[in-house]
Amino acid sequence: MRGASPDQATGPRGGPVGLRRLAVLAVTAASLVSAHAAAGTTASTSAGTRVAANTSVLAQVRGPTVVAVGDIACAIDQRVSTTTCRHHDTARLARAYRPSHVLALGDLQYRAGTLQEFRSSYRRSWGPLKRRTRPVPGNHEYRSRGAAGYYAYFRRQRPPGYYAFDVGSWRVYALNSNCADIDCRREVRWMRQDLRANPRTCSAIMMHHPRYSSAEGQKASMRRFWRAAYRHGVDIALAGHDHHYERFRRMNAHHRSARDGIESFVVGTGGKDLIPLKRKRRGSVARVDWAFGVLALRLGGDSYAWGFTTTQGRVVDSGVRSCR
Repeated sequence: MRGASPDQATGPRGGPVGLRRLAVLAVTAASLVSAHAAAGTTASTSAGTRVAANTSVLAQVRGPTVVAVGDIACAIDQRVSTTTCRHHDTARLARAYRPSHVLALGDLQYRAGTLQEFRSSYRRSWGPLKRRTRPVPGNHEYRSRGAAGYYAYFRRQRPPGYYAFDVGSWRVYALNSNCADIDCRREVRWMRQDLRANPRTCSAIMMHHPRYSSAEGQKASMRRFWRAAYRHGVDIALAGHDHHYERFRRMNAHHRSARDGIESFVVGTGGKDLIPLKRKRRGSVARVDWAFGVLALRLGGDSYAWGFTTTQGRVVDSGVRSCR
């Protein structure tokens, strides 16, 4: 798909594939740490800790840098430990990348996403990135009636909570995957119309609930979004919900590997807590259930690069891929 337009968001009420094939760079954690330091750009994320703000892998693609993560801020009265409530750490790490956009993948504020909770916790950690943030609601936001606290805090957002926006030459679809609370059939119709009206060489979808995850397996209700995305050549799917990091090989909507499939990431490591994985699902190629962190993406004209960095400054999964 082709096309380009300014960085503007459009919602339901608003208005040829890359020529070269880039090999995915599979790198071990140890070698990535060395490459990370070699990139030469650093920023402080906590006292006595230095992490690289760009990896040598990201540097292979020219374009804007975005950060993606979900499942972020504890309620203000919840206890901070090594495995819980580390949202201040992930916020500092995200700021170190100086991203053009933050893709916030839902369950941004626990317990119920009230406006008071957003103001007392999320704002104190991720608040400085608010103007760059493009959020989607998670199931915890809907513990407040109609996700009222979410919409009150992110004032640019309006129900039903899905929209599209441009990052460089990319088109990104921010989807509301809470299909018990909104009309997802109407959402898919809107998504298909926008995909036809705004073709791109590269595009992505982001939502709270993953289609594939080793924590919960396949989420059948997300298949509707994947069918539309796969048919229109979308390249990346980003989600949270499950409290770990995971990357799946390119898949179609029916849990089958496909050369022209969508590469998907689960990034539920924003700070709330971590939940160990008990098994590996088919198609999973990278998993981290032992550390909080953020996913950085460099979005190029016909390719993209990614790197998942822990709050300790270790890059444990990265690569470069051409758009399909």
